[in-house]
Amino acid sequence: MGSKYPPSVRGCLPLWTLTLEVAFILVFCFFMDYDSSSKDHKALMGTYGAIFQDVTVMAALGLGFLTSSLWKQGWSSVAFNLFMLALGVQWSVLLNGFLNQNMVITLSSMQQATMSSMSPLISVGAVLGKVNLVQLVVMTLMEVTVFDTMRMVSKKFLHMPDYINMMYIHVFAACFGLTVAWHFTKPLPKGAQKKDQMARSPSLFAMLGTLFLWIFWPSFNSALLHSLPDRKIAVFNTYYALAVSTVTAISLSALAHPQGKINMAYIHNAVLAGGVAVGAPSHLIDSPWIAMVLGLITGLMSSMETKSLPEHFNHVMWTHDTCGVGYTFGLPGVLGGITNIILAVYHTSFLIWLLDSKQKHPRKTRPIPKQESFLSLLPI
Repeated sequence: MGSKYPPSVRGCLPLWTLTLEVAFILVFCFFMDYDSSSKDHKALMGTYGAIFQDVTVMAALGLGFLTSSLWKQGWSSVAFNLFMLALGVQWSVLLNGFLNQNMVITLSSMQQATMSSMSPLISVGAVLGKVNLVQLVVMTLMEVTVFDTMRMVSKKFLHMPDYINMMYIHVFAACFGLTVAWHFTKPLPKGAQKKDQMARSPSLFAMLGTLFLWIFWPSFNSALLHSLPDRKIAVFNTYYALAVSTVTAISLSALAHPQGKINMAYIHNAVLAGGVAVGAPSHLIDSPWIAMVLGLITGLMSSMETKSLPEHFNHVMWTHDTCGVGYTFGLPGVLGGITNIILAVYHTSFLIWLLDSKQKHPRKTRPIPKQESFLSLLPI
């Protein structure tokens, strides 16, 4: 991944990263502390501990192996993914502590920091092979800073809950990654498309990353929901959306191939589109068919874009999206945001109508007669 940079930079890189790590250690030493409140730690670990583990597996293994199908950047993408995750979590914990003026480390803050650090892990798929490790460090720090700042502004000024402003991570990461890719690929290098096509090989490790993401995506979509019924509905809807997008992607892959074979590019991109689209509105969907329709639409959309969009996107927008971040995370995330707005307006309008109808037509109640005493019924 972008190893052609001067030896002076290559020699100074370990010193820069170690200096940054020492600075993190000093800030944690003087400003941060663990949560020592008297809560039910057993129940807390059972709830947040399991979800935190699922999210970490998604970030480290799922997103790490998802981009390993590229021939030249296979193993380096996995190593750099782990490096960015470790750096991003530390920076996000510190940044959220200063922004929210709460310097106490809890399982919830660690969980949100890990989810915020997944933003550069998604964005790196658009710039894979174009940047070096120094640029990845700068990209990780900048992207986590911008994303956490946007979440804080949305929460304080727009009164948006943590769940909603976190679920737009897919659109933000795709836009950020495509912006960086546009900067590094202008003009478009010769043979970039051919190199990308030759690099896409059926990789067992890339499919392993897709399976990790597929298995733990319901935990990601329900991680920040506090209500147990909402969390249960989010898990159900995410599973149905993923299932339908998987069937759609594999069917279209076999249909598009002249010999009816399955193209792994469809599997890596379109299978996960349903989980992305259902992320924001997952707790508002009260029927499984809506989640299944979302999975069907995103599976069709992402599959068709995997086949036709890269060629037009590269030549029209002068942007070389290496791993298809735009149509794997960006466009399904936009569809999920639109669906969330529609469902939120629908539920709000229905609630207003229900309250208004109760005020205009109050329920008539009959007066309860005064019960007679048991002694009065006895014969005298």
